[in-house]
Amino acid sequence: MIRNRDVRKLPVRTAFCCLLLAALPQSASAATSTGSFNVSMTIQSSCTLVSASAIAFGTYGALGANTDATGTLDVQCTANSPYTVALDAGLGSGATTTTRKLTSGSSTINYALYRDSARTLTWGNTQGTDTVAGTGSGASQTFTVYGRVPSQSTPAAGTYGDTINVTITY
Repeated sequence: MIRNRDVRKLPVRTAFCCLLLAALPQSASAATSTGSFNVSMTIQSSCTLVSASAIAFGTYGALGANTDATGTLDVQCTANSPYTVALDAGLGSGATTTTRKLTSGSSTINYALYRDSARTLTWGNTQGTDTVAGTGSGASQTFTVYGRVPSQSTPAAGTYGDTINVTITY
């Protein structure tokens, strides 16, 4: 402790600081308060077509034999959600899900899309008949689409194309 007579001997600034320090409380206590809050999220059944690769049959001069090619569909659905994947008939005039049409002007080439590598099960859009069923895992699931251009009369030279719409029902 600093006594009065000792303070007189100290320079004024030092004495002032010592007096201030002596005046401060010896122990400071901090107050705290706690609480909590909730965090939540709701997951609903959902599916999306993540990606689809093109099916390219290649370049040919004549269609005297079957020509096969494949593509893939990547589907992502909520875990444990049942779903089906359907493919429409495409844009070719007169096309059906069993005989689709690649088109160039007024010329067409018949082709089909299948669910199996043996190319015996067509892939269409009738639920429970010619669609592909699955159960979501929460991750992307890949399906192979098997295509075939059967032997047929060869139309005029040109680039032929079609667009297929994919529908996922869940």
